[in-house]
Amino acid sequence: MVESKSYALAIIGSGPGGYVAAIRAAQVGLSVLLIERDSRLGGVCTLRGCIPTKALLHTADLLEETRHGGDVGVASKDVRLDLAAAMKHKEKVVRQSSNGIAYLMKKNRVDVVNGFGRIAGVGRVSVTGADGSETVYEAKNILVATGSAPRSLPGIEIDHQTILSSDSVLELAEVPKSLLVIGSGAVGVEFASMYSRFGCKATILELLPRIVPLEDEDISRELAASFKRQGMTVYVDARVERVTRTDAGVEVLARTSAEKTETMRAEKVLLAVGRKPLSEGIGLEGVGVATERGYIRVDGYMRTNVPGIYAIGDVVPTPWLAHVASAEGVVAVEHMAGVPTRPVNYDQIPGCTYCSPEVASIGLTEAKARERGYDVAVGKFPFSAIGKARILNETAGFVKIVAEKKYDEVLGVHIIGPRATELIAEASAAMALEATSEDLVRAVHAHPTLSEAIHEAAEAVGGHSIHI
Repeated sequence: MVESKSYALAIIGSGPGGYVAAIRAAQVGLSVLLIERDSRLGGVCTLRGCIPTKALLHTADLLEETRHGGDVGVASKDVRLDLAAAMKHKEKVVRQSSNGIAYLMKKNRVDVVNGFGRIAGVGRVSVTGADGSETVYEAKNILVATGSAPRSLPGIEIDHQTILSSDSVLELAEVPKSLLVIGSGAVGVEFASMYSRFGCKATILELLPRIVPLEDEDISRELAASFKRQGMTVYVDARVERVTRTDAGVEVLARTSAEKTETMRAEKVLLAVGRKPLSEGIGLEGVGVATERGYIRVDGYMRTNVPGIYAIGDVVPTPWLAHVASAEGVVAVEHMAGVPTRPVNYDQIPGCTYCSPEVASIGLTEAKARERGYDVAVGKFPFSAIGKARILNETAGFVKIVAEKKYDEVLGVHIIGPRATELIAEASAAMALEATSEDLVRAVHAHPTLSEAIHEAAEAVGGHSIHI
């Protein structure tokens, strides 16, 4: 064991929580050590999650748009998917993104060490290298940003050949003839949508009564209908009872109603049933850090119950989103540095799902707003009545705004349709500024743009949409 230099902050994990926290800590004058067990920086989001997945989804979007190019005067013959080239592009984007993070660490004078990091005591972290050597560093503060890994289901072993995780599905050399996706959160519907457009027969099994169950009910209904129009099969209220490997692939026995079980066959199965925190074996117990079901308990400033130890991202019980981890990292380091800061408002976290059609939302669903006792007013407006959507030949979907009647404050915005994941930024800014639907109405929106749908939905809250 080797004793090494001391730091104001040691961060375990270089994902979007860890590396953003490292940069912000350096900006406010802290000396920073960043520990990463992977050979590349960026964590799951950069290496095996957000970035590579969206690169392949862009391929799917472009493939589908090209297939229908003749509708708008761009005729193409023999449009086909080159999966090898798509995977090469994906790896290029991942490499550039990871290299960019490494550059930012050097620019901000953050020391980076490769190895498995664990808390060796209050104010101490140890790093075990690939050769088994261990180095101990002193740190006034420790930030745990170890992230998460895909979950499985009891009795189902992910073999990464026929039963896939969100990691291994990114590495397929060929498009399977059929893919059965268990779970319909963002991960499940994105991969189902992607591989369906790649030419695979995609089926979704969801345990709950609707797909994308965290979204507003109207969004779930519209997405399910769109998927079915695209030729995908969707089961809800479906419980998987058995998964069996066969010579032809996989056989899944699922209860699709109280009276009925069905046997479904597919070449591949993707388990998309959530993620588990990577909190085991990192020394939490030795210093008494409180956990619950594997998640580290923290307060609004991301402090654990042990002074000097903070935690952020997927390892704490907050939304599994890269931008949440980044925001939490900034709050944590500003707090430990004594810089004015404020806790993350988890009611104002945008969520984006990059399937086709895209889904994005922020704030309360209509049902949640009513549960909290608000007197709710709702405005909806379809993209079919928006000129720019017609130009793009993408008219499916709508914008839905949930407001409260007394003060007209916007409580939630829910979008399904073209460029939803970009349009949600206006709603994020509006809600951060406590905007009313009237504020959105009075903000002049350029024509022709997709953002006019937000303006019209705000008009609809008061019952006076213009273009419908």
